[in-house]
Amino acid sequence: MTDQTLSASGATASGTSGPAAYRVLARKYRPSDFTTLIGQDALVRTLSNAMESGRLAQAYVLTGVRGVGKTTTARIIARALNCIGPDGQGGPTIQPCGVCESCRAIAEDRHVDVIEMDAASRTGVNDMREILDGVRYRPTSARYKVYIIDEVHMLSTAAFNALLKTLEEPPEHVKFIFATTEIRKVPVTVLSRCQRFDLRRVGADLLSGHFRRIVEAEGAAVDDAALALLARAADGSVRDGLSLLDQAIAHAGAVGGGGTVTEAQVREMLGLADRGQVFDLFDALMRGEIAAALTVLADQHAAGADPVVVLNDLLDLTHWLTRLKATPQAAEDPMLGEAERVRGRAMAEKLSMAVLTRTWQMLLKAVAEARMAGNPMQATEMALIRLTYAADLPTPAELVAKAPRGVSSSPVPSSPAPPSLAALPSSGPPAALSAPPAGEGVPRSRPTPGPQPQAARSPLPPSGPAMVPPWEEMPSAVPVYDGPPDLPPSMAGGLPHPSGGAAPGGGTPPPPTFDKLVALFKTRREAVLSVHLERDVHLVQYAPGRLEYRPTPQAPADLATRVSKCLTAWTGLRWAVMTSTAAGDPTLFEQTMTGAKAHPLIQAALRAFPSASIGTIRDLEPSDDLAGSAGPFVPVMMPDADETAEFGGDFD
Repeated sequence: MTDQTLSASGATASGTSGPAAYRVLARKYRPSDFTTLIGQDALVRTLSNAMESGRLAQAYVLTGVRGVGKTTTARIIARALNCIGPDGQGGPTIQPCGVCESCRAIAEDRHVDVIEMDAASRTGVNDMREILDGVRYRPTSARYKVYIIDEVHMLSTAAFNALLKTLEEPPEHVKFIFATTEIRKVPVTVLSRCQRFDLRRVGADLLSGHFRRIVEAEGAAVDDAALALLARAADGSVRDGLSLLDQAIAHAGAVGGGGTVTEAQVREMLGLADRGQVFDLFDALMRGEIAAALTVLADQHAAGADPVVVLNDLLDLTHWLTRLKATPQAAEDPMLGEAERVRGRAMAEKLSMAVLTRTWQMLLKAVAEARMAGNPMQATEMALIRLTYAADLPTPAELVAKAPRGVSSSPVPSSPAPPSLAALPSSGPPAALSAPPAGEGVPRSRPTPGPQPQAARSPLPPSGPAMVPPWEEMPSAVPVYDGPPDLPPSMAGGLPHPSGGAAPGGGTPPPPTFDKLVALFKTRREAVLSVHLERDVHLVQYAPGRLEYRPTPQAPADLATRVSKCLTAWTGLRWAVMTSTAAGDPTLFEQTMTGAKAHPLIQAALRAFPSASIGTIRDLEPSDDLAGSAGPFVPVMMPDADETAEFGGDFD
C-alpha cells in the first residue's frame, strides 16, 4: 500500500467534521484494489492471469482466518469484473478504475447487480430460493450479476442442495463468490464446483510495515517496537492489527503531537508481561528458585498481566528456545530485539532438549488448569512451583548414567532357554514314538530359576548345507537333543518324528521350544497369531509337532486350527495343536513383564518414580546404543497423568 493511496483514502473520510465523521482504521484503510491488498500474492497473480486470458471461473471460494480480507477481496473481484473504465469502454481488469459508475456504486454498497448475503443470519433454503429466482434475470446495469455469500459454511444442508445445480451450470452472466472461515464445513460437492483460494496469514514483518505507513498517514507517532508488538498480537489478521493500532493511538493520545505510543504502553494496554520479565521468570524457573519466580509473577500480575497470558508467554519463549536449540538461525528473526537474541542464545546453550520439551508439556497442562480454575492466579503459582521442583529432576539419560555400576550388565532373560537338540543326520527315517515313562512330562519352554548347565554341543553334520531356522540369526552349532517326548499311544502313529536337520521337503525345521515357535510366527509376518500366542496361551505341554495349551478368554476359538495349519505348511510335519483345562505356565508376555520388574535398573526407576509403570517392552536392534548394556529388551516407563505433567512425559 502506497502513501499516496493511504492519503487519498484518508481524505475521503475527512470531508465531514465532527466525531460522527470518524471511521475506524480497519474501514478507513480497507483495500480498494489488488495493489493495496497485502500478503495475498498468489491470489492476485492467479486472478490477473485469468482476467488477461479471459479464463474466468463461474464461482470462487475464499477461505482463511478472520481479518485477512475475504469479504474485501470478494468486493474487489466484483469491481474488477464489472469495471468499464473512465471512458465506459473497458472490460474486466485486475486494476479497477474506481471512477466509473460501477466501481463507485460497488464501493458504496449500492449496486443493484452485486448482491451480498450474510449466510450466518440467512441459512434456510427459502433464502437460497430467493437468490436462485433472481439468477435467471440478466444484470440491470453491470456486466455480471455477482452474488457474494459471506460465512457460506453456515448454510443448511437443504440450502446447499438447492444451490448445487445452479452452481454447476450457472448462466453466463452470473458469478458466485463465497467466503468462509470454516472450509471443512462446506460440502465437497460445493467445493468441487468452485475455484478455491486460501488467504494466508499476513507475516508480522509485513504487518509492521503496513502499520508504519498508516501511522504516517494519520500523523501519529508510534515506536517501531510497539508496532512489532502489535503485529505479533494481531496473529496474522490485518483487521485485528488495525483495531489494536487504533486503540493504542487513542490510549497514548499520539495524534497531533500528543505523544508517542511506546512498547510499554502497548503491553499495558494488552495486559502483556514485559518481555524482559518473561525471561527473568523463565530463568528463575530453570534454576529452581521458587521465591524469585513467585516474586516476578506477582510483579507482573500487579502491573496488569493476566496469569494465563503469563503462562502463554512462557510457552512462546519455550517454543522459541527449542527452535533456537534445533536451528540457531531462528535468532535472526528481524522482529526480535538484540537483548532477546543475546539472552535466548545463552539459555538455549545451557538447557538440554529434554528439559525444554518437559517444560513445554508441563506448561501446556498448566494453561489448561489455569483456564478452568476458579482462581487463575493460584493455579499459575502452583504450576510454577511444579516447574521449579522439576528443574532439579534428572533426565532419563542422566538416570541411566547414575545407575550403580554393573546394573546394566545383568540382563533379564527375555526368552526361555531352549532345550538341547542333538545333531542328527538330515537323512534317515523318522524314529518311532513311544509312551512316556510314568511321572515324566513333556518339557516346557518356561525358564527355571537358578543357574542352568551349559548344553553339550556337537559339530554340524558334514553333509549338505546347514539350514538356519528363521528364529536364529546364525548358530555356530546345533544343540544336543535328548530325544523327543513320548506321546500317548493313540497319537503315536499320527505324528512323524521331527529330525534335527531340515524338515521333509525342504521346509522350515520345527521349532525346538515354544518361544522359538512364537518367533517363527513373527518372522513369517503372522502378527495377529504371534500376539495371541504371546498373550493368550498358557503353555501346558510342548514338543516339536505337538502343542497343548490353555487359552485365555480373549483367545479366538479357531486359534488351534489356524496355528496348526500354518505350522504344517511351514515345516512339512503334521502338528497336533489342542486346548487343555490344566493351569499351564504364565503367558510369555507375563513372564517377560515379571522378568522386567525384577531388573535392578527398572527397580531403581520405579523407586525414583513411584507412580510409573512399565508400558511396553521392545526388543533392541543390533545397532541400538543400549544393545550391549541394557539386555535384550528396553522397558518403556509410563507415568500416570499427574506425573506426566510433573516430570515431562514418557521415559524411553
